[in-house]
Amino acid sequence: MSKNKTAAKAGLMARLDRGPVICAEGYLFELERRGYLQAGAYVPEVVLEHPELVEQLHREFVHAGSDVVEAFTYYAHRQKLRVIGREKDLKPMNLAALAIARKVARDTGTLLAGNICNTTIYDPKDPATIKTVRAMFEEQVGWAVDSGVDFIIGETFGYTQEALLALDVVKQAGQVAVITLAAHKGRTREGWSWANAARRLEQAGADVVGLNCTRGPASMLPLLAAMRKAVKCHVAALPVPYRTTRARPSFQSLTDHGCACLPGGHAFPIALDPFTCNRFEIAAFGAAAYGMGIHYLGVCCGAGPHHVRALAEAVGKRPPAMRYTADMSKHYLFGRATLGKTSRQKAEDRRFAKAIVQA
Repeated sequence: MSKNKTAAKAGLMARLDRGPVICAEGYLFELERRGYLQAGAYVPEVVLEHPELVEQLHREFVHAGSDVVEAFTYYAHRQKLRVIGREKDLKPMNLAALAIARKVARDTGTLLAGNICNTTIYDPKDPATIKTVRAMFEEQVGWAVDSGVDFIIGETFGYTQEALLALDVVKQAGQVAVITLAAHKGRTREGWSWANAARRLEQAGADVVGLNCTRGPASMLPLLAAMRKAVKCHVAALPVPYRTTRARPSFQSLTDHGCACLPGGHAFPIALDPFTCNRFEIAAFGAAAYGMGIHYLGVCCGAGPHHVRALAEAVGKRPPAMRYTADMSKHYLFGRATLGKTSRQKAEDRRFAKAIVQA
């Protein structure tokens, strides 16, 4: 095993008590970029059609520093499969995703996480949808438990009440629960503050509470600070790697009117490239969040392995991919790689490098 097997057996909570735990997310966007998943529907059909690619991405994220292999069952729920006409594939898709993740987790000594998420049909004023949503959570959680997960993630909830419903199902199944909300606006869809939402989740038994997706580092950090002060339990922080701002706090709200060919200037979801955070920004976020006492860290939609490595390194981890961390001292122009060069060549290279930078 490439990771410490004993550490994995210790479980999520023991690891969080000791220090940072990295959980790579972002499977939807990464596999869409690679041409194996459709933006819009965002259903992980790839787990059935190209399971080898899902396994490879899990391994890439572990290599980059993820301590968790999260089964790719985000949006693999009954409602989403009904939308694309594949409801009959619900159970096979979930079981395949869990089997792929379990294989990688066991091979690498990492933690195996099940996953449930926002259902898109929850209505707090409609008892019928509440019953339907609970049943959707129960079937996915059941498959995750049967697959031997180490804990279950419930994520990307705009309604805290839906998150509470998911939490209840997870705890009824006897599982450790990581519950994260999606902060599209300044408050939850019920109108609660994010700190209040975190307290309610903690009081209901969540082991870890926090935020994932929707917001980039700059606009997520202030909300995380309030949540960290509001609860005693561990806090999770998994932003999207995009340059959101106070004026445009979510990546869904980002606009690029400088691109004349972009309809309406609306960048989400497939024209976000100009807003992508570099690895230094993700590292700075990780250091800041960890400095607040936030130990459960990751990067969500849009993340690549390079973001995960930067995050892991920023909080003192040494992932296998660290072997290939950039070392510009070896660059022929911008470093000190002068072996075999004459004095004249060295001087000319310094002059040329300076000219390039100043251009």
